[in-house]
Formats: sequence, structure tokens, C-alpha cells
Amino acid sequence: MGHTYANLVVHTVFSTKERRPLIHDSFRPRLFAYLSGIARNEFRGALSVGGTENHVHGLLVLAPDTCVADAMRKWKSLSSGWVHETFPDEADFAWQEGYGAFSVSRSNVPQVAAYIANQAEHHRRMTFEDEFVALLKRHGIEYDPRYVWD
Repeated sequence: MGHTYANLVVHTVFSTKERRPLIHDSFRPRLFAYLSGIARNEFRGALSVGGTENHVHGLLVLAPDTCVADAMRKWKSLSSGWVHETFPDEADFAWQEGYGAFSVSRSNVPQVAAYIANQAEHHRRMTFEDEFVALLKRHGIEYDPRYVWD
């Protein structure tokens, strides 16, 4: 083939360090907008970004030459640096080391995007920890509960 064709959509999830409530209402919308901008400039784009005070969900579209690990490293590093530079009072802000990444078929994009947009309501009924383990189970990812959290 003369060209590369790909539809690489990934639902990513990651938390603040120790799942602490560090994503304050005062800057959460700006952080999500910044994360969207990073995705647009560095990967191929973000179809949805959302979360709560202690975690972020992203529905990313990756270019064929972008691996998930590199995308997540860049996404977290650039956004953390931006928070520290833009909000000097947030010196404690940090992301956890790991993340979850789940492939999404194009037919499921609307449902995943709606799920991400509805995080505040969703977390009135379920903790982030329970949500993350449920995602691992739903996607058939084996895990040892002793090592899920830092």
C-alpha cells in the first residue's frame, strides 16, 4: 500500500498522585482544555476530556506512528508543567505514574464520550478506585489488586 490508514481511538484514564483531590474546580475546565490542545498538537486529537478532582479520562485519537506510552508520558508531563507554571500555588500537583488505556471501536465512541462527559454524576455513585477496577474487568485485563495503586 502506498499510504498508512489507521483508526486508533483509545480511552485513557489516570489519576493525580495518590488519588488526592488536586484538580480544583477553579482550574479544572482550563486543564481539560489544555489537555485537549496537547492532544490536538502532539497526537491527532481528543474527542473528549473529562474527570473529577482526582482523575482524568481522555478519548484520544492517535496517529499511526504514536505509541500509547509515549502519548501518555507527553500528555501528563506537558499538562503537569502547565499547571505548575500557570498556577504557582499548586506546587503539590502531580500525576500518578501509571495509567489505563483501553481500545475503543469507532461504533462505541459516542457512548464512551458521553461516559467521560458525565463523570461528575457517575462519581456520585462510584469511587474512582471502583470505576478503574471495573474498567479493567470490562476490558478483560488481568491485574493483581496489590499493585493497582501506588
